[in-house]
Amino acid sequence: MKRILLGTLLAAASLNAMAQAPGGPDCGWGNMLFEGQRGTPAHFLASTTNGTSGNATFGMTSGTNGCSTNSALTYGGKSWFAMNGMMDELSKDMAMGQGEALTTYAVVLGVAPEDRAHFAAVTHEHYQQIFSKADATADDVHSNTIDVLKNDPTLAKYATQA
Repeated sequence: MKRILLGTLLAAASLNAMAQAPGGPDCGWGNMLFEGQRGTPAHFLASTTNGTSGNATFGMTSGTNGCSTNSALTYGGKSWFAMNGMMDELSKDMAMGQGEALTTYAVVLGVAPEDRAHFAAVTHEHYQQIFSKADATADDVHSNTIDVLKNDPTLAKYATQA
């Protein structure tokens, strides 16, 4: 049941994520078809059109369909675990040194399966540093986690990816 809930929460978080579209904001037939329209339905239909036909991917590789891969991707949304109320579960799991929320956090940070047990042990060991105050925000926790990862020889490589 926890896995279903966790999957649902991550799916909901991904629906709310706002990022610079791969290939740029003008990329794909969906953007061409729904040009000038606003709101969730138009964005959803444009995204669906681009995704189901694969034309945005083709455009990015060929430089057509209004697509470009020259600019950096951006993300202006909130952290996934702040958006879906996972802070409490992550805190509990990190304090125990294991759990689904902690594993999910490791996956989001790009920690390879063979390093996840070490990640759990290190974050457990540095729990007080990561959750440095009772009202720590998701940004605080993430920043503190990255600091901890940077100081571990095995996990430092994941700090640069985050």
